[in-house]
Amino acid sequence: MRMWAQSRLCQKQPRVTSVLAVAFALVFLLLGANQSASALPAFARKYGLRCSACHESWPALNNFGLKFRDNGYQLMNERDSPIWQNPGYWPVTFRITPIWHRVSSLNQVDVYTPGNPTPTGSTAQRITSSGFDLSGLDFHTGGTLEKNISFYVLPSSDSTGAFHFESVNARLDNIGGSPWLNIRLGRFELNNLLSEKRTLWLTGNGGIYQTYHFIPVGDGNIFGQMGDNQFGLEYMGHSVDDKTRISASLLSSNDGNVGLITGANSYSGFFTFDQAFDAGKLGMERVGAYAFVGDAATYYLTNSSGGTGAVPIPGSGIGNKGFSRVGFYGQFYFGPHFDVNVVTQHGEDNAWFGQGYGDAIATDGNGGATATCSNPANGPTCPFLNNTPGTTLAAGSRAPTWNGYTVEARYVYSPQLIFKAVYEAERMSQQATPGTPSNLGNINNYSIGYRYNPFMSSRAGFAYFGEFNLFHQDLTGPLNSAGNPTNVNTSELLFGMDFDF
Repeated sequence: MRMWAQSRLCQKQPRVTSVLAVAFALVFLLLGANQSASALPAFARKYGLRCSACHESWPALNNFGLKFRDNGYQLMNERDSPIWQNPGYWPVTFRITPIWHRVSSLNQVDVYTPGNPTPTGSTAQRITSSGFDLSGLDFHTGGTLEKNISFYVLPSSDSTGAFHFESVNARLDNIGGSPWLNIRLGRFELNNLLSEKRTLWLTGNGGIYQTYHFIPVGDGNIFGQMGDNQFGLEYMGHSVDDKTRISASLLSSNDGNVGLITGANSYSGFFTFDQAFDAGKLGMERVGAYAFVGDAATYYLTNSSGGTGAVPIPGSGIGNKGFSRVGFYGQFYFGPHFDVNVVTQHGEDNAWFGQGYGDAIATDGNGGATATCSNPANGPTCPFLNNTPGTTLAAGSRAPTWNGYTVEARYVYSPQLIFKAVYEAERMSQQATPGTPSNLGNINNYSIGYRYNPFMSSRAGFAYFGEFNLFHQDLTGPLNSAGNPTNVNTSELLFGMDFDF
């Protein structure tokens, strides 16, 4: 599901809007009382399972749902092959979320003096807006082409209706009859234990995991974002009971963009290992580790013909430099109702990335490239620094490093109602340029919410949800009246209806 793109508009909120927000929360909590829950539509129509078999609260998977996915969307029985299904069965689901939300943040605002139509300066001012809106639209289709040959395709649009292919992949499952040998090719979500694509969160800053996407201020490395679907080849293996899981992926260093538009020969690797153990009445606990390591271009051949400035040539990237993201993760159950997911990360980029080299592609925010960067004076695409022969880094330039963690807690009151909370912290441990404030770019991100499923049949799913997100980042906000940078402080309150069919 494509996350809601935050509008960043804010000002002081009228009291009546706060009252309406409380009323919305009460209405969404109470509307669906005394109805039963069932299963996720696409695979429920095939296997007749209830939703609680695979999901804590859809779309988030439980341990059984993780095993079902690891087996290639199969229960490993006679019903796996589509030839045994009713000819009318078609594994397709669409999903969209109409919402109401209120967004508040700081922005740089022009200052005018009476009688002068020209701005005389600017200052930071809080702006607030609220209203009704939509998320993007997803068309999910997946399952088996034949027993042990599975696929997944997800055409997805943003809220304006602009489509792209979020996921397209095919997988050979249980090669030679072994669950330890599965191969997938295409564009897919990395094997993150805490899935961003199955997240329960939909606000602008809460709908992504900051730990998966953190980039130091001024850093040009867009290629190490764990939350984005990537192009590559994945090996995945697991034990029969799915308690032990391993994976290794070879990825193009292009952040999931199509057309070989970045480096000609730059690759990354993503590696995971996790182990589950039965803790009795507490539940199935799981711990693991991951490493995302690779290199990406910092020098692009350019074309300056036509007077447009030095425009990078797609696919010409060379001068590769390295980066890494490593960490641990865990999924801990404390009985049938409460669980906590934890992800840690230590990140490091080469000093060239830290000084702004690397990113020569302007993206649309949905994993699709819209243009190559050029000199900003010749077109508002994106900043472009090119490591051409003879270029030297500023004296003292260092590899930026940072540490981060995400903690997500869920209380499953019943299969129909879940309460949730997330806290994320990203902390710079070394800035790329000496003398830079040590806290520049540090993040604190908080989200709380609920999700209520009044029903979920084998044909459709429906949920009422409410969320509140508070995002803080040090020294990256607009300039104040004294010309000093402020902190970014944004908040978003969101209510809506999430449905699929």
